Amino acid sequence: MAMGLFTGFQISGSGLTAQRLRLDVIAGNIANAETTRSGEVDADGRPLPYRRKMVVLEAGRPFDYYLGKKDPCGVRVRGIVEDAAPPRLVYNPDHPDADPQGYVRMPNVNVLEEMVDLIDATRAYEANVAALNATKEMCLRALDIGRR
Repeated sequence: MAMGLFTGFQISGSGLTAQRLRLDVIAGNIANAETTRSGEVDADGRPLPYRRKMVVLEAGRPFDYYLGKKDPCGVRVRGIVEDAAPPRLVYNPDHPDADPQGYVRMPNVNVLEEMVDLIDATRAYEANVAALNATKEMCLRALDIGRR
């Protein structure tokens, strides 16, 4: 199946969009690393802490592509999911959200892990920019060849 002239742009663009969303979600996780009230409550009426969110990506070229029904699409965001890890328990009896034993349920966000994910998403974004620029350069050179 032949690839069109703009396929490289579509693939790089989808990667840029996906990595930008990852960066936004990671920034939200870092911003809420100490948020003990997410707006939800448990069965006892106690506030639930913020839960770490993660972006789930899906590989491009769905099955329909191989049947000739769709163009390749690069990468797609399947969704944003909450991390199922339990909240961290921190002993702080003076905190307004402390339970009767003095423990506060803190978000399941590890800032160090978020920083590693942030570097990964930044590098993936930069790689997509480089691929986009390479595709642009190839198109310009093809136009130059056509002019001669």
